[in-house]
Amino acid sequence: MKTTRIGNLIQENKTLFIIIIVGLFLLELEIFALAAMKSGRQSWLQVIDANGNVIHETSGKNLSEFNKYYFEKTFGPFENYQVRLETREHPFPFRAWFVAAIGIPVGAMLHFGFVVKAYVAIFHGNELQGDETTAGCEPGYESRLESILVRISRMNIFIIGFLIFVGVISYWIIPNMITYIGRTGIDAIIRFKWLFITLGVVMAGIGVWIVYLRYLLAKKSIESHTEIEKHRLALEYKSQHGLPLQLDVPSAENDPRSSLEWNRSGNKPSSADTHSTDS
Repeated sequence: MKTTRIGNLIQENKTLFIIIIVGLFLLELEIFALAAMKSGRQSWLQVIDANGNVIHETSGKNLSEFNKYYFEKTFGPFENYQVRLETREHPFPFRAWFVAAIGIPVGAMLHFGFVVKAYVAIFHGNELQGDETTAGCEPGYESRLESILVRISRMNIFIIGFLIFVGVISYWIIPNMITYIGRTGIDAIIRFKWLFITLGVVMAGIGVWIVYLRYLLAKKSIESHTEIEKHRLALEYKSQHGLPLQLDVPSAENDPRSSLEWNRSGNKPSSADTHSTDS
């Protein structure tokens, strides 16, 4: 039975693969435990001065001797202040847990793989090229598992891991960035509200002016189409009743209007109001 290099690698380094799997499991367990510790009901001890301002806050129901010592060194006797216990309910940080559970192992493996690949490429570059050439000439694989492993190994695992890492980090960064931009934008609008109101009024005025100009243009276009249709109907009526076809046009002389008559026998139109003295 033929075995591939990948199968031999797994069999020869079975202990190493088991250690890696157990390490990843413990890492994921620790990440989940930290996320669970950050969720649930938590108590905070607040120290309030005479004006009602919170001057110190610490987690827990009691102030430790260490924190009390530094508090009295900074603010004076602890008995001169009021103490308030506040309880907060924190949901499970799913997004932070998801990003850490995927991003930390993938990032660590990418970093380790980059170091190993850089070392092999620098010190054993020629041997690596020779091994890749030999491996490409090997015959088919017998088991389905070996075939799947070979197909996966032919992919650039660093590019795939990098894309996964970027996607996970984007899942954490983009919502925070959108939230930050939204809060900053709201604060800027509240702080410079008169500027934004002025800009809004100016933009609204420009929009109303554009709408008014489009209304005038549409009105002029409708009037022009109406005049053209009226003259067309007039010419059609005269043509059906045998009347001379003429169209009133502006005159360059004192007469405000002059008539152009269609000459049915010739090629040129003749003017009904032309100066007959010239002919």
